[in-house]
Amino acid sequence: MPISRRQFCSTIGAGLALANHTLIAADSQSPPLRVIAYNIFGLRGWPHDRPRAQQAVTQRQMARRLAMELALHQPDIVNFSESPREELTKEVAEILGMNHVRFPSGGNWPGTLLSKTQVNESQNVPVQGGRPKELFTRHWGRATITLPGEENLIVHSAHLYPTREPTVRLKEIRAMIESMKPDIDAGRSMLLIGDLNHGPDTEEYRLWMDAGWVDTFSAAGEGDGLTFLADVPDRRIDYIMACGPIADRVLESKPLFEGNFRLNVDDATSFALSDHLPQAAVFAGK
Repeated sequence: MPISRRQFCSTIGAGLALANHTLIAADSQSPPLRVIAYNIFGLRGWPHDRPRAQQAVTQRQMARRLAMELALHQPDIVNFSESPREELTKEVAEILGMNHVRFPSGGNWPGTLLSKTQVNESQNVPVQGGRPKELFTRHWGRATITLPGEENLIVHSAHLYPTREPTVRLKEIRAMIESMKPDIDAGRSMLLIGDLNHGPDTEEYRLWMDAGWVDTFSAAGEGDGLTFLADVPDRRIDYIMACGPIADRVLESKPLFEGNFRLNVDDATSFALSDHLPQAAVFAGK
């Protein structure tokens, strides 16, 4: 049946109104949050004894190489385990236009947190009485970041004890969960990102799940999600975990087996940025 000019105009007007409403709604939502966790092996390149890796270190290229590779993924938050000298991670932060927080190590493996938005506060090993001597010899730090839309996000940056025997690592995780409990009980948005040095089939992993954490790769990833080694990965030990409201906004999670993050096994002269692959996750805006 033919429609009148008035009906036609009314239909078009309704469609435009709906489109405008959709655009306004999209504009009012904050952009996706892109997060990367990466053990960078002291920024020496891997294998670090290959001449091209040694040359890149000697010529002070590594910070720029790392920053350029990360920039392709437009991260909002980046976590480094096994950080090099602070001047190098600050150089990466400057190139990426990110704020920089360093978490000192109980040994020689400091952590670094980079954020596009403001870091309101940070604390190294946030337990009463300070770091127990035998625990957190790698690193653990807590920071609060303000995201677009005035949302506060608590970020735990961590690198846990590395041996196959889990006793020390289990003590670390239990201490962390006890420290995190007030924020978990309050329903605050939190991320736990870093090299946790355990697989998803372990007691350590079950402790995180029982405490209310969500493994973003299990929630939104595909395949095995292996992050170590950077040539032929056979273990999943690097994680981005989420807790609270942000855990319901996971869109994507995957290791970045690409570019200079991976080692070309067909080129005996090549090197990767690290022996690990980065783990990346994307969260919907609020």
